[in-house]
This record gives sequence, structure tokens and C-alpha cells, in this order.
Amino acid sequence: MNEDLASDLRDETEKWLVRADERLSGCRGDESFLSNIKAYISDSRYFLEKGDLIRAFEAVIWAWAWLEIGEELGRIESGSAHQHLNADLKRSGHVDSYDRPATDS
Repeated sequence: MNEDLASDLRDETEKWLVRADERLSGCRGDESFLSNIKAYISDSRYFLEKGDLIRAFEAVIWAWAWLEIGEELGRIESGSAHQHLNADLKRSGHVDSYDRPATDS
């Protein structure tokens, strides 16, 4: 992997880890969902420390997916911290209407 790509992947992973942590901090609900989200976040950090950037990014994306799925199914609820973060991200154009990272297409 070239250095620019590795740097970009590390930056994106770290950015989404912060966002996942912030969103998770306000969540409550089904402990099995919350446990899986925490495990993926932990896995992401582990892979990041080991320099396995692809698996680190993949794990944080899975954490984010579990957050969204849990909310959509009503198994978990986000607190106000997520609502403020989501509003900030939407204003900046970094997410679409479903809280997913905006695409350039």
C-alpha cells in the first residue's frame, strides 16, 4: 500500500472511531447490540495499532452499521450527543440523510 493511501486510510479510520465512540456514548438499549458495537470498535483499535489498516477500517464500518441497524430496528436509541454530531455533520455536508458518509458521486 502506498504511503498516501495508508495515511488516508488511517485518518479515515481514526475519524470514524471518534464518531462511533461519540455516537455510542449516548446509546442505550439492547445489550447484545451495544456489546457487538463495542467489540467492533475495540477490534478496529487493535488492528490500527498493528498497522492492519484495511481490517481496522472494516471493523469501524461494521460498528457504524450495527449502530444504524440497531436504531432502525428500535433495538437501541441514540442520546443527544449523537443528534448534535449528526446535525453538525449534515451542515458540513459530510453525511447524507441516513447518517452515512457522503459519497462524491
